[in-house]
Amino acid sequence: MAQATARPAPPAVRRTPIGKPFLGMIDAVIVGMPADFAFDGAIRLDEAAAAWTWLVRDLAPDLIDIETVGGSADDLAALEALMPDLLGRARKSLADAGTSTEIGRRLRTQLGSEEAWDKLPTVLNALRCRKLLAKAQGFGRAANGMGDDATLGLALQSMPLQDAPVAALLMQATVGQVANPTRLVTAAIRIAGGASEGALQRAGFGPMLEAILAHAQNQIPAFDQIGTFADMDLVCRAVDRFHRLLRAVTGYVELNRSSRWAMIAAALAKAASERIEPKLRDVAPDLNKALRRRDGTDKVDGDQILSALNGVYLLATVRDSRDSLAVNAVFDQVWSQAGQALEIHIERHLDHLRRTPADPAALARLDAALKMAEIRFSPDYAETMRRARDAAIRRG
Repeated sequence: MAQATARPAPPAVRRTPIGKPFLGMIDAVIVGMPADFAFDGAIRLDEAAAAWTWLVRDLAPDLIDIETVGGSADDLAALEALMPDLLGRARKSLADAGTSTEIGRRLRTQLGSEEAWDKLPTVLNALRCRKLLAKAQGFGRAANGMGDDATLGLALQSMPLQDAPVAALLMQATVGQVANPTRLVTAAIRIAGGASEGALQRAGFGPMLEAILAHAQNQIPAFDQIGTFADMDLVCRAVDRFHRLLRAVTGYVELNRSSRWAMIAAALAKAASERIEPKLRDVAPDLNKALRRRDGTDKVDGDQILSALNGVYLLATVRDSRDSLAVNAVFDQVWSQAGQALEIHIERHLDHLRRTPADPAALARLDAALKMAEIRFSPDYAETMRRARDAAIRRG
């Protein structure tokens, strides 16, 4: 990647990002898209890609080979060695843009959007703090094992809370590794001496709450997976994570109804619910379609079974996360429908097996229904029905 001698810059028409932004140096603070709300410590992927492309293509074509830049360990080491020079050039470019309207206009054009221009100082700050970001991630992982809340509080106070731009980046990196963000919030409340927004901001914990909201927003794009090959495990993990993050703020911080945080939290809950609600409405129809016996040659459709099972898993996840979603009416309806449908299908398949114990399709559907019943009802209920299944086969 690095070049020892200067060489001509490649054509300026190349606009696509070159490899992973900054070869992963600031991945800890990069979030996905779309993102309705901007946070000081979160850098959208498109903003990072624009800054990376500008750096490689326009700022340092004599140092970085645009055609061969990649993600190997050698490339990363070479980029690390070049970083002081690159950051120096970037600072000069920004300073020049501040004194010349024409240079500023050209820099905006190179970056491709006003959003990328506005976020460029944050990207450069993240690059300056790149080693601290790794330490912040390590702190987040270590916080998961801190059983003593007093120790966690002392560790939080060791962060540069009075340097808001740096704190925003470090908190973004930290929160991404914390399994239970509520512990961070309750520790901050004890340090601040109160749960109000004002108390937490005065104590320097505003960037932490912003980071929690940023990570909550970053879960929402995962909800959009649809179709047979959708990764429902990913969706369920995202729903659970969204709940943990949003609940850490809305459940423990005394939010002013008209404050920015309160409005963001409400908007995120609405956006998440709008994506989850259609999936919930599909649960009962998918379940019936998968478990209903067919006339004539009866074959089990594995894709339908998988869709129904995924729907029941999602239903159970939403049950545990509903405090952070606005889907109560739909959930209650679907929860009841799914339970009634499972009871009916299980009983029908048991009756059929008593008459035709060797029917493989009926047995396969019953086994699938019992897996769903274990999630919807309880393992004990499913085990009771499995004993009834075995008895029906023996009697048949």
